[in-house]
Amino acid sequence: MLLPFRRTLLVTSLFLTASAFAAPAGNLPLMPWPQQVEITSPAGKFVLNDALQIQVKGDALMPEVSHWRERLAQQTGWYLLPQNTGSAGEHSAISIEIKQKVAAQPMPDSDESYQLTVTPQGATLTANTRFGAMRGMETLLQLVQNDGENTFIPLVTVHDQPRFAWRGVLLDSARHFLPVADIKRQLDGMAAAKFNVLHWHLSDDQGWRFESQKYPKLQELASDGQFYTVAQMKDVVAYATQLGIRVVPEIDMPGHASAIAVAYPELLSAPGPYKMERSWGVHEPTLDPSNEKVYAFADAIVGELTQIFPDPYLHIGGDEVDATQWKTSKPIQAFMKEKGIADTHALQAYFNTRLQTILHQHQRKMVGWDEIFHPDLPHDIVIQSWQGPDSLGASAQKGYQGILSTGFYLDQPHSAAYHYRNEILPQPLGVDQNVADGEKAQSWKFNMPRLKGKPVDGSFTLIEGKNGWRGFIDFTGKTRREVRDIVWQDDGKVSFAVDTWMGDTRPVLTLKDGKFSGYFIIGNARYPVTGGPLSTVPDGQPPVVPDAENMKNILGGEAALWQENITSQILDLKLWPRGFVVAERLWSAQDVKDTRNMYQRLAKIDAWSVVSVGLQQHAEAARLMTRLSNSTDIAPFLSFSTALEPAQYYTRQHIKFQAGHYTQAEPLNRLADALPAESNAVREFAAQIETLVADPKNPQAAHAARGQLENWQRSAEQVKPVLVQNSVLRPLQPVAEQLGALSSQGLVWLEKLQKGETLSVQERQQAQAALDDAAKVQDELVLAVVYPLEKLLGAVPVQK
Repeated sequence: MLLPFRRTLLVTSLFLTASAFAAPAGNLPLMPWPQQVEITSPAGKFVLNDALQIQVKGDALMPEVSHWRERLAQQTGWYLLPQNTGSAGEHSAISIEIKQKVAAQPMPDSDESYQLTVTPQGATLTANTRFGAMRGMETLLQLVQNDGENTFIPLVTVHDQPRFAWRGVLLDSARHFLPVADIKRQLDGMAAAKFNVLHWHLSDDQGWRFESQKYPKLQELASDGQFYTVAQMKDVVAYATQLGIRVVPEIDMPGHASAIAVAYPELLSAPGPYKMERSWGVHEPTLDPSNEKVYAFADAIVGELTQIFPDPYLHIGGDEVDATQWKTSKPIQAFMKEKGIADTHALQAYFNTRLQTILHQHQRKMVGWDEIFHPDLPHDIVIQSWQGPDSLGASAQKGYQGILSTGFYLDQPHSAAYHYRNEILPQPLGVDQNVADGEKAQSWKFNMPRLKGKPVDGSFTLIEGKNGWRGFIDFTGKTRREVRDIVWQDDGKVSFAVDTWMGDTRPVLTLKDGKFSGYFIIGNARYPVTGGPLSTVPDGQPPVVPDAENMKNILGGEAALWQENITSQILDLKLWPRGFVVAERLWSAQDVKDTRNMYQRLAKIDAWSVVSVGLQQHAEAARLMTRLSNSTDIAPFLSFSTALEPAQYYTRQHIKFQAGHYTQAEPLNRLADALPAESNAVREFAAQIETLVADPKNPQAAHAARGQLENWQRSAEQVKPVLVQNSVLRPLQPVAEQLGALSSQGLVWLEKLQKGETLSVQERQQAQAALDDAAKVQDELVLAVVYPLEKLLGAVPVQK
């Protein structure tokens, strides 16, 4: 049995055989999915026992071997017999051959390819370097399985290498400090997911976390006593190096400088004194580009960083510079006039050019966010994009290297499917925009207010052709995007889907007789919209797609875990297991994108990461729920929580902002903080409802759906005493009432659907009103079961 791959560098006769298979990823418990997998004998096994040996040729790798044996012991529950330290021989079950001995420090061009062959006699892992061997061993550990007979590894041949060279995770120690032990655990998870870059955010408005020998007031006055010593940072680098992971430090300049302002106000663009910034957001304190002392400061800090972090890249931030201080400072305005600097963007480019010279003197290359892009900067910088594929594509087309983070913000609760659909390379529109003869088109403008910031507005166009409906949407200031899954109902109600920078976006609108009403669902949260018809199809901007040569400038991407709403107590819960989804997008072939297959494998990898890697996403959730319940008996609470999800997109942040709680002191102790980004139970229930809508008589789907509704019905009742006894949980009492009532109604709708019975118009209206009420964000979470129940209700016929 062959499982296909799409690597042109690996084209062989095997590829021709594999192309006959439709699915680019199979059902082995692997994530990221390798470039090429061949199951050589579907029924065959390499059976493991407690005498398992691991032998290495070409590179010692002794600490790693000991660690791998410990993980195998954790996966099997065995006490492994002592490792034979002699040369590989007939007793060696796992043989690792490393062809080249390279320096321990991983580099941007390190070879991470490997080949793995498993036979009934053992496993052979071959790699050009130790980095490939480490990546291959993660694959081998994921393949260890149990059945009713024994513990084994299936018989496979794997040829693998990453699609992108830069595969990172950003950890934000500035907003909420992270103990070293927690960072090391995330490094273990990153290695398991084949990430190879830790982007370590060490300074921001709310704190300076880097021990400076030359500017000691930074940690003395601007860290609240929470900072990393030089020894601790070197320890993290050494630990990451052992796992084949680079560490790229970030010191934010010239903006996000409130912490610097507290310690050294003379470096800022406006006089102090300053105090520690406790609120989240974008703040005014900004370094003074006209002050030579600023460049001496930067030179000293960069020099200190290079003594700790050996990576050739250093991140300077550069994002979200509030230019207020620059515009109101007479000396800075005079400096700009003297230097012929046209505006504040050019002033930031001047600052970055000076900073780039300092970095070059220290043999470092610059990484920064979108805002650092300027044609005056040399082409050896790397631009990290939070503004999206258009920004990334535009800079790549002009010869600048870049990495993508838009769509990979794991601090925002999004579905794994949303991250999985997020292609790194900019893509063309993919839909015919032209209205042909005989086709009908309608265009509508919209305006969606948000809880914080400017409204989101624009227009969309829906075209009815001989092959059905197609369409596109134009957000103001963005390029045109294709919409999918257009569904019309008889009453003029339409819904469609589009992935945006905000998340899964589904407008649900009534467009009838020139009138416009409805809402956008952003992830799982509803945002009311207003709008109206347009007389013509508007012009739109096409996506920015570099040519083939400049597309090579895109090096990969990073998952970002900004920590305004995250502390070390829930770090794993927010990063994993979705981190594996981003890792697969960065490692695996572009056409590995079947969402259902991804979720099947993710469930297995989630469990494996707890047992083999030691990640704590489930332990953290259970610990928080134990505290909220005031009891170790959390079963009803757990069941109740599976119907819920944290409000997605930036909804939670914006609610806190409106309430005046968007600060570092805000306790992260609600049930929303204990929940994963999406509910697997709701997702599986939605799949059962989809099956029943297509086939109401399906017994398996009906049984599963009924069982889930009964479970939610029971837990909604059982959890009520728990909600009463904790003040933090009391706002969820209406949610429990709604879940109980909707579960009961869902059982009725399910029975009517199966029996072909109807609802009266009034019953339908009352039911929809109850669903609409339950869909509101309550205490920063959403009763997510509303959406599949809404689909179930819609499938029940209405009396004529």
